[in-house]
Amino acid sequence: MTDTPADDLEPGFRSDVTVELVKHTASDADVLFAARVSTVGEQSLEELNKDPERSKGLINYLMRDRHGSPFEHNSMTFFVSAPIFVFREFMRHRVGWSYNEESGRYRELQPVFYIPGEDRKLVQQGRPGKYVFVDGTPEQYKAVTETMAESYRRSYAAYQEMLAAGVAREVARATLPVGLFSSMYATCNARSLMHFLGLRTQHELAKVPSFPQREIEMVGEKMEAEWARLMPLTYAAFNANGRVAP
Repeated sequence: MTDTPADDLEPGFRSDVTVELVKHTASDADVLFAARVSTVGEQSLEELNKDPERSKGLINYLMRDRHGSPFEHNSMTFFVSAPIFVFREFMRHRVGWSYNEESGRYRELQPVFYIPGEDRKLVQQGRPGKYVFVDGTPEQYKAVTETMAESYRRSYAAYQEMLAAGVAREVARATLPVGLFSSMYATCNARSLMHFLGLRTQHELAKVPSFPQREIEMVGEKMEAEWARLMPLTYAAFNANGRVAP
């Protein structure tokens, strides 16, 4: 997207996130050659030309007994578009991840903001550690969407005013909320992605329960779908062993 003069823009609102797999070197064979080097040395390179299906038992063994390093010899780079508050949670994941995010110091930020969709549960019930989220009422949903939209409009108008007055972008951006959409490249390996999914998605097969915020779970679900296609045997072993990263 190219920068457009702020005066020509009206705030836009989204309830979704975008995840695009832009490049990868990731396959089940990557796990196998890395694992077999411990016993056959240079002959492990032969795994690159063999059908991984014949060794799915080895992949399951590595996952079950948590021999994790063979799952690191691959790479996936995603382009993610999501609200800033999602990225601040995302970047708690540091081991095995690399990030580059668009900068409000160097470009004029575009007025695209997050508003929850109608299926987003709005009400928290229970105490910390044992709470659940339930649907809000139509009145609550109306209050959320209208209040957010008005707040976003005011904050972006203030941002525009400061830019028009010659204030530096890195100063003016301080008025913008964490509901603003940002974009980044995120690169990981299968092991680091499994750790992310174990914490940031809920799943019926998970051995350890997780309670992610829905918006980061939406990102995780899209990443998971791409990874499952690239490494189906590894993905199956992850699910079969309780979705715990090795």
